[in-house]
Amino acid sequence: MLFSLLKIRRRTVNLFQDKSCYSSALTTCHRYALMVVFLPFRKQKMFKRFMKKEEEGPNEQAEAGTESNSENPVSETVASEPVDELEQLKIDKAEMHDKYIRLYSEFENFKRRTAKEKIELIEYAGRDIIVSLLPVVDDFDRAMKSVEMAADITAVKEGIDLISGKFKNILDQRGLKPIESIGKEFDIDFHEAITNMPVEDESQKGKVIDEVEKGYLLGDKVIRFAKVVVGN
Repeated sequence: MLFSLLKIRRRTVNLFQDKSCYSSALTTCHRYALMVVFLPFRKQKMFKRFMKKEEEGPNEQAEAGTESNSENPVSETVASEPVDELEQLKIDKAEMHDKYIRLYSEFENFKRRTAKEKIELIEYAGRDIIVSLLPVVDDFDRAMKSVEMAADITAVKEGIDLISGKFKNILDQRGLKPIESIGKEFDIDFHEAITNMPVEDESQKGKVIDEVEKGYLLGDKVIRFAKVVVGN
């Protein structure tokens, strides 16, 4: 029995001396069991140190691999962030430039269109009024021809009255109204005093007794003041 134990012990020592052999042949539990039973004290200490290094090695390599793998994405992210920000800034700049060009073009078109409309408004502002007055001009032409051949002055007068009424009606449709002045109190907002004349009637003092030139309102605005004579 003793001889068998010594023989097993010798074979076990030979296995431990060959590291590649015992690493592949024995499990950790078997190694510790053989170490306790067969190895001397000094060999046990050496074996413990070796097993500790062997167990820590793979863990350190795994941790180093994990750290390297965990650091690489961070570095890639840090490196990619400035690139992404730069690309986004370029895109934003291009969009802002495009918007500026479009707005500038629209504003230039608006200025040209507004200037053209303003010129047309100034040139053709009285077009509608002129067109409405053309029938009156035609009536005056016909009246002048009839005056040359007319024997009755009364008919000529009636024709002129009709033309005058037509002309005043057109002006009234356009918002033109005469300022009533005779017998009214003198008002500097509507009247322009040409001269003063003494009056015997006290009720006529400060009032308009004569009108030299009629005044007109266009809507509610005075476009010509009435030139009047005021009683004093």
